[in-house]
Parts: sequence; structure tokens; C-alpha cells
Amino acid sequence: MGTRWTATIVDQPGLDLSTAGDALGAAVDLVDRQMSTWKPDSDLMRLNHAAPEVWVSLPAELMQVLTAALEIGRLSDGAFDIGLGEIVNAWGFGAAGPADIDAIKRALAATHRPTHETLELDPAQGRARKNTVAKIDLSGIAKGFAVDMMRRAIEQLGIKNALLGLDGELYAKGHKADGTPWPIAIEKPDYEARLPLSVIAFQDAAIATSGDYRHWVNVGDVRLAHTMDRRRGGPVQNPVASVTVLAASCMVADAWATALLVLGPEDGPELARRQGLDALFILRDRDNLRQIPVGIAFDAA
Repeated sequence: MGTRWTATIVDQPGLDLSTAGDALGAAVDLVDRQMSTWKPDSDLMRLNHAAPEVWVSLPAELMQVLTAALEIGRLSDGAFDIGLGEIVNAWGFGAAGPADIDAIKRALAATHRPTHETLELDPAQGRARKNTVAKIDLSGIAKGFAVDMMRRAIEQLGIKNALLGLDGELYAKGHKADGTPWPIAIEKPDYEARLPLSVIAFQDAAIATSGDYRHWVNVGDVRLAHTMDRRRGGPVQNPVASVTVLAASCMVADAWATALLVLGPEDGPELARRQGLDALFILRDRDNLRQIPVGIAFDAA
């Protein structure tokens, strides 16, 4: 996935770290093989290359992620949309290479139907088909799902306490060796340095952040982040610098963090409240940062 996974495991009797490492690596590799847009032979790319209206058989894990993605897309009224692969590539954030001005112009001019209206799933048969030529990109949900798969792997080995991470998406299982919850830094949305803004301690939950400060392109004197807004046909532009979501599943936290970032400083918190989410919005207000906590998890963060 172009990044690193990590696991901090509290030692326990009979624990074989080598076996645990192999299981965790296999869990991440499975997701990468199925859902990568950088591997031409991944299961996701088979679906992308298929013609509209053609059913494509898919593995259970990919079907699970597609099902969750379409549901969150529906609940967010298309703010979370996995069918923007062409737009991602046009702006230079995907596997296709640098930004393409002509492709950007086409993306800005096009009308993009939300993918929850154009991608059909058949869970009973384990298959999917597209009703359009849209290219699916799961970068806003697959890494969170990979963390959930890591969690499943250590649970099958009987590991009770661990902190699992992949590219900033985290799951805290159990507690630290001293019995206290895992402390996690909420990163300051800084373009240059990696600094903590606040700290939250939790256990048996996942946390994911979507922000504008790690991957971007400069267009003139404007800095545009990698998160795409279907309504604009290009990068999101609003004052939200980052959104962090706490949830039972890292896949769910990952996707909702993206959706809420796209929705912006007013609609985002409103939808988070309606959905009963725990979320922390960090807004850029000229040279200052302003926090909007939603739910009880981030009240003290």
C-alpha cells in the first residue's frame, strides 16, 4: 500500500512474536492484493477493467469493503465516494502518474453520479457490476479495513493487548503493559512538521484521521489536498484541516473521516451528530486552528 504497518504487542505467556508478525503481514498483504490500484492484477482492478453491466466475481473481503463503502456513501449523500479514481488520477494522486491538465478539465466539467447509485452488488453470489465506466479507488477505506484484518489476525492467536497501525489508522486492543489505555496523539495539521496537538487515551476501539496536510499539489499559489470532492470534480476546498473519528471498526472510522472532511465545517459536524459519531474537526481560521469535538470521546482531547 506504499506505507508501513506497525504492531506494539504486550508480551504474554506462550506468545511467539515471529508467528504474530507473519500473521499480521499476511493480513495486510491480502488487502493489498485484493484492493490495490497500483497492482494491475488486483481484484479491484479486475472490476475497474470490466465493461459496464458485466458481473465480476470478487473475494469476500473486497465485497465487505464495497458494501460498507456504498452504505457510508449513501448515508453521507455521496460525500464519501469510491468511484472517483479517474479524478484522483487526473490530479496526480493515483497510480497514473503526474497531474494531467486536460484530464483535470474533463473532471471539472463532468457530472459525477454518486457511486452508491451506479455500482451494484450481489452478496449472495459474491459479485459486482458497474453501470458506468467509473474507476473505483478504495484509498479512503481499505487501509482502515487492513487494520481490522490485523486485529482479526492477533485475536485468532489469542493476543489480548496490542496497538495496531497502518499509515496513521490505528486500533487499540486491550491496554498497555501497565494496565492503562493506549495514549494516541492527535496530530497538528502542519504541512512541515509532525507535532502532536492533543492526546486521547482509549482501548478496544479504532481511530482514523483524514487531513489536508500530508499529500497535496500546488496549483499556482493554491495548495490542494488529495481528498476528492465528487461535487467539484476535484480536491476538496474548505477550512477543515483534519477530521479524526473514533469507532469500533477502523474501516468505518477511515471512511467517515473522509466523508466528514469533504462535507466541511458545518455539514460535517451536523451529520456526525445525526449518525452518533465521535469525531474531532480541526479548522483553519486564518493563522489559528479551531477544534470542534462531536460526541463524548474528544471532549477532553
